[in-house]
Amino acid sequence: MQGRVCQLLLVNALTCGLEVCMAAGTFYIPPLLLQAGMEERYMTMVLGVGPVLGLIFVPMIGLYSDSWRGRFGRRRPFIWLLCVGILLGLQVMPQASHLAALLYPQHPRWLERVLLAGSACLLEFSGQACFTPLEALISDQFPGEEESRRAFSVYSLMISLGGCLGYLLPALDWSHAPTAAYLGGQEAFIYALLTLIFLTCLLSTVFISEERYTRGGETTRKDVSVSSTLSRYCAHSLLPQPHCVRLAVGRSVSLCVSALPRMYSVCMHVPAVIRRLFVAELFSWMALMSFMLFYTDFMGVGLYRGVPNATPGTQERLRYDEGVRMASVGLFLQCLTSVVCSILMERWIVLLGTRAVYVSSVVLLALATAVMSFSTSVVMVTVMAAATGYTFCVLQVLPYTLLCLYHSDRQVFFSSSKSRPSHPGDSDDHIHSKPLLPPDSVHGNRYPEGVNLPGAPILSSSTSPHVSLPLEREGEPIPLPQRGMCLDMAILDSAYLLSQVLPALCLGSIVQQSHSVSAYMASACSLSIMAMLCSTGVIFTRSDLHKLTGSKDSAPTLTGLKS
Repeated sequence: MQGRVCQLLLVNALTCGLEVCMAAGTFYIPPLLLQAGMEERYMTMVLGVGPVLGLIFVPMIGLYSDSWRGRFGRRRPFIWLLCVGILLGLQVMPQASHLAALLYPQHPRWLERVLLAGSACLLEFSGQACFTPLEALISDQFPGEEESRRAFSVYSLMISLGGCLGYLLPALDWSHAPTAAYLGGQEAFIYALLTLIFLTCLLSTVFISEERYTRGGETTRKDVSVSSTLSRYCAHSLLPQPHCVRLAVGRSVSLCVSALPRMYSVCMHVPAVIRRLFVAELFSWMALMSFMLFYTDFMGVGLYRGVPNATPGTQERLRYDEGVRMASVGLFLQCLTSVVCSILMERWIVLLGTRAVYVSSVVLLALATAVMSFSTSVVMVTVMAAATGYTFCVLQVLPYTLLCLYHSDRQVFFSSSKSRPSHPGDSDDHIHSKPLLPPDSVHGNRYPEGVNLPGAPILSSSTSPHVSLPLEREGEPIPLPQRGMCLDMAILDSAYLLSQVLPALCLGSIVQQSHSVSAYMASACSLSIMAMLCSTGVIFTRSDLHKLTGSKDSAPTLTGLKS
């Protein structure tokens, strides 16, 4: 039991560090872009690139993570790769002006904007995508319904704590510290501090016990030490190393391309229970993000009557800055509320039930945003902002808990997966068992005997020339007989990514037409009502299946859930 708690804390240490970087690191993205001379319309486009990239690549990351076989498990290689992108973004962003002046001293301004935009997109994409394999790792460690609920309550708690710390760091004045002056100012010091925090949290993943796959297909669990973090990039000793690396890179690109049709098929054949959960989560996150993304502008312009483009030092600009600082207080209180709710979440679920907790969260969000739409009291709006922390906590816990419940009994909850075959006579099980490898790599020996390249089948002279039997290889995706947890986690996380893109595209025009920033909160309230309606169709328990199918005694099916 003590070991399980230790594993949970190790996993969520990185969760906390990741949220600190996402909260504090992205806080400076708009000011840095505007200070570099980028127009505001292009700045908002830059903010939307990360979520769009996530929509494209996160499902692919989930697909490959589910089928990955390696000495470090299925999840950590992808976590570590995405963490490299986070660290790179943290290093480039505060030093973009110095790098531009060093690389292109004649006209450094445009290069500075390019470096800032690129590092911002890399930081946002890598940070948001990294949560998916982290969530899958937690579900692997704690697969049961009750233990997964406890694990994701701790997950939500660590995210809330990371958000609190992330919002506090920029609020403090570090400019007078000697270290900040040496590094180049407030922003440079904050990013250096974030790098130190993130590296410390990242080291915890080295000691996580994860499933390890060996050559013979055996599954073991192993605590990996720091000394075992180096692996072979090429196992064949006869080929020259550069040639082997080129083959490996080409093979990896080929695997990515060949995975696209299968990923499309898997995403198009999502079980009905996951589709219903996805729609409810999408509207819930859209309502919450419509509030969170534009809350600072709502406070500065709507309540404090400030003007963001006014000359610095004028009353209009001072009022706007004061409103932004008060908005930061509201978001900080939201994180504190989420921390308290994370501690009490398990008890509430036991007393009230999963359905009551989920529905009450979106009802509270609808009431809070409705009050903010009409109220002119700063205190009342701040209290309502703090109350939305309950909704934030619920959306961090219950969707993933429900997904663990679905995967705990696939025969019951996923029995609708055969309802939408792509061809007559094809079942979803057949579609999901298609190999990741292209046919020519399985039914033909394209490499010399004994060459062990990523994705290549292992053939020997004893293998029949008409039958190729690819063995499980370390670091090699293999066919999956069923849906993988990380892919379904990626599908749910796509709702969060979409919730950032769609409001950013639509709400600006709505506010411009209405000439009032209160339209942000009114839109959030409308989306909350839609989330309430969609939540009534979510499958929370096995008894919900019996009620929908009208078959309490027989084995339940989901034929009545087809959309």
